[in-house]
Amino acid sequence: MKSLFAVVASMLIALPALAQVKPCEELKSEIETKIKNNGVNAFTLTIVGKDAAEDGKVVGTCDGGTNKIVYKRGVAEAPRETTGEAKPQPK
Repeated sequence: MKSLFAVVASMLIALPALAQVKPCEELKSEIETKIKNNGVNAFTLTIVGKDAAEDGKVVGTCDGGTNKIVYKRGVAEAPRETTGEAKPQPK
């Protein structure tokens, strides 16, 4: 009987660790849906490594804690277009 309690107790302790092994794309999609349902239209969600410096708020971890999802409100800046021509330097 004691061994049964020990097995059940160890399973309950391990349960939260198993819940964090969600794929990043799946979690990102769920978070994106929740943000849109709250009325936010302009935002970005980025998946970065757990040790990467983030520019925004961490809203989730995924892939067993190896990555994190970073939220930043507002529209991401689009890369500037270049024509490939050199601009004259002022003298």
